[in-house]
Amino acid sequence: MTLYPIATGNFKLDGGAMFGVVPKTIWQRTNPADENNLCTWAMRCLLVQTEDRLILIDNGIGDKQDAKFFSHYYLHGDDSLEKSLQKVGFGTSDITDIFLTHLHFDHCGGSVRYGKDGSSLETVFSKARYWSNQDHWIWATEPNPREKPSFLRENILPIKESGQLEFLALGQEQFLPGFEVTYVDGHTDKMMIPRLQYKGRTVCFVADLLPSVGHIPLPYVMGYDTRPLLTLEEKERFLNQAAEEQWVLFFEHDAQNECCTVKQTEKGIRVDQVFPFSAL
Repeated sequence: MTLYPIATGNFKLDGGAMFGVVPKTIWQRTNPADENNLCTWAMRCLLVQTEDRLILIDNGIGDKQDAKFFSHYYLHGDDSLEKSLQKVGFGTSDITDIFLTHLHFDHCGGSVRYGKDGSSLETVFSKARYWSNQDHWIWATEPNPREKPSFLRENILPIKESGQLEFLALGQEQFLPGFEVTYVDGHTDKMMIPRLQYKGRTVCFVADLLPSVGHIPLPYVMGYDTRPLLTLEEKERFLNQAAEEQWVLFFEHDAQNECCTVKQTEKGIRVDQVFPFSAL
């Protein structure tokens, strides 16, 4: 198995929303905000190459939304999904599988684009199977009012209409050998956290369970989470195991840090080492 980080660009979100009840005087130490209280976040995906498959975990925000939509998120940076794939020698037609941790727009927007006629929608990865799970799919396509702005129909429904949608079986913990899945429900229902065996290490794609290094202390939970107390429990279990087994945490949204390990301290789980993925 070979892994490649895939940068799809940066965007901005309100720092208070990203850190919930934690005061700005504390969270801005790790995630400084601009004059509008906005912090920069990455949309970093992961490409998994096996002997016969090329699997992309998440795919960023895409480019099909209108100017008003993008004006809320301040997209910036030189990276894009296609450019980053090309840098490691692949194109969208090479991808065999799209593994979607969940269907919020900044994780799955790159799944779908407008066709040549400028009005019809088509899948970007024409030869790939798109993987979700049935519980989360129902949650996303019949959304609660609080999450509805994050589940955009134009990102989601064309996947099913294309015939490329596949579901992991309920509770399925292995996607393929060396690629296991943990389900968490605090951020959104049945978000999937991949765990990959790579160079003798366990690499965890932490998605929105841990948006950044700054979110490792247990109370640092996003205001976006639907069940914040459940997130606390899920983070504690996850981080205790990550510390005990020295997992590598791969961050999707941390604009400064690609990876870290964690350790037990008198104050609870804290960062041990921070490093680029290339250091593995």
